[in-house]
Amino acid sequence: MRPNKATHQQTKIHNRDLVLKTIFDHDTVSRAEVARLTKLTRATVSEIVAHLISEGLVEEVGYGSSIGGKSPILLSLAANSRYLIGLNLAQDKFIGAVVNLRGEIKDLVEFPIHNLDGEQALQLVYQILDQLITKGYHPLIGIGIGTPGLVNTREGVVVNAVNLDWQNLPLAGLLEAHYNLPVSILNDSQATAIGEYVYGNDHQTDRNLIVVNVKHGIGAGILINGRLFQGDGGGAGEIGHVVVREDGKLCRCGKYGCLETIASAHAVVLRYDEMIQANPAIYSSLKDTQIDLAAIETAFQQGDPLAKQVIYEAGAALGASIANLIGVLNIKKIVLTGDMARFGEPWRQFVQTAMMQSSFSRLAENTKLEIGALDFRACILGASACMLLDDYSLLFHLPTE
Repeated sequence: MRPNKATHQQTKIHNRDLVLKTIFDHDTVSRAEVARLTKLTRATVSEIVAHLISEGLVEEVGYGSSIGGKSPILLSLAANSRYLIGLNLAQDKFIGAVVNLRGEIKDLVEFPIHNLDGEQALQLVYQILDQLITKGYHPLIGIGIGTPGLVNTREGVVVNAVNLDWQNLPLAGLLEAHYNLPVSILNDSQATAIGEYVYGNDHQTDRNLIVVNVKHGIGAGILINGRLFQGDGGGAGEIGHVVVREDGKLCRCGKYGCLETIASAHAVVLRYDEMIQANPAIYSSLKDTQIDLAAIETAFQQGDPLAKQVIYEAGAALGASIANLIGVLNIKKIVLTGDMARFGEPWRQFVQTAMMQSSFSRLAENTKLEIGALDFRACILGASACMLLDDYSLLFHLPTE
């Protein structure tokens, strides 16, 4: 009898999650429409909806248009019935936010980071979480973190994050023990991909997507049939540390000529400054200027040929690398995010031109390349949303106060 009971319970949970996902996917929806979309009986849907309402997760919000007979009662997700915390451990600052079930940021804190060692970086994570938890949003059901570096998501371990000086750090375990909340750790590019997928530009929830995140480093997040693909070792999408120019510069990973040394935001700033220093007579007015990405963006928008050359070179290297992703995965939608997205459509076109030139044309011509809809929020929202993508159980097992 026990196997039958287990199967019955699993079916009930599956149906519950199916109904809840359908309500998640719509601003408002009637019970009849939920039944039609899920192919469950109306009686089953009504029973599940009654349970979700009793849990405070779903609410009745008015009446829809009638096509004969009584107007249907509309249902909506109770967005503020549960909260999550999302962290983006970016290169120049750590950002944390309290997020509701609709991905709306309710509160946000950020701290700059300057040459922190591993322990200092960890203490800053605690400081951000302490501040957010005391904001008073209840119930908090989990913490999601997007961090640079190689991450073992299953074990919750940051295997190697060079800029944070973390090696084999059991971050999820440390935070779970301290805060008594479930914790999920993702590579920041993978978290960004989930954020764009769930909250970005109308991506179909059962389709494939690659999000290429170009910041101080470069990484790609890959979603296949709506699920994050991490590879056997969790590092799928680590394109920033693939050598693209054997005679190139030394990368922080120890190799020479990695994509990151050519196409990242950091590489662009270094390249622009180097070219100014190498041609002092031509660029005398800029020789003693503080060069950063914002200054290069301004020069680029003003038509400065040096800025255009540097951005073109970066875009061309990135496009050639994306061609490899197309050849291996043949995913037809690719989104560009990160600091380099500030250069907008011209940069996207540089990337696309190189992508087309380096790809098998029959594959590339059907590939859509676009700039993401979100900024730093994508990582925060993705890190928190990841906790609910495949399992809604967190919504029903609330922590005790």
